[in-house]
Amino acid sequence: MTTPKAHVTEGKKKVVKELTDLVKKKRTILIASIKNIPASQVQETVKKLRGKAIVKVPKKNLILKAINDSGDEKVKGIEEKINENVAVMFSDIDCFDLAAELVKNKIPAKAKPGQEAPEDIEVPAGPTELVPGPAISELGALGIQVQIDKGKITIKAPKVIAEKGKKISQGAADIMAKLDIKPFSISLVPLAGYDAHEKKVYLNIEIDRDKALEELKKAYGKSLPFAVEIGYPSSDTIKFILLKASMNAKALEKYETPQINEGGNN
Repeated sequence: MTTPKAHVTEGKKKVVKELTDLVKKKRTILIASIKNIPASQVQETVKKLRGKAIVKVPKKNLILKAINDSGDEKVKGIEEKINENVAVMFSDIDCFDLAAELVKNKIPAKAKPGQEAPEDIEVPAGPTELVPGPAISELGALGIQVQIDKGKITIKAPKVIAEKGKKISQGAADIMAKLDIKPFSISLVPLAGYDAHEKKVYLNIEIDRDKALEELKKAYGKSLPFAVEIGYPSSDTIKFILLKASMNAKALEKYETPQINEGGNN
């Protein structure tokens, strides 16, 4: 008995061909997680990457078929990172530069009950667009002092409604949503990449600009005194080298050999 073949629609064939062409033509393929990221924020990221990358959110089976049809055996190394919650990006810029663009283009996000506050979250003083009603009691429950001005609620004094490291309450999350306070920032998370020029697969990509900058500062702090100690001249070290030489010269003055007079007396 012959096993019936799965019917592939023309639409799916078109998508696979488009993806296959991108795999063949583009230097970089980057897989990024979009898990728990709203579709609107994915679209916002797509807009910010316009001109730098082509972003697709294909079905898993379609992108796997495209990779297989590309004829490039090396690119198959990224397949393990492909699931139903990823975006696939195609670009001509370096894999890590593209990953850095993702991390850089973070998008403000609303708080959810139970999340840990990344920092003290404060409701600022001033006018709001809220009208008198249930919002007054909701604000009051969080200890926020209010008054009515021209038919709108005005917050009289700033108030911290979620402390850093503590879980955000339902009430605090609701008020933040009504006041459009977005204490979190999210981005598509780079997972793996492929460089067609180098024929290299990069798994478990991690981009942390703040951490990298801190490590560079520490490395610079250690390298500068070492370079001065060995007398390595550069625009950063020369003034310290000259200062060190001057101090050494002054120290040596104390140990100069006494001059001897012709009569043999000191």
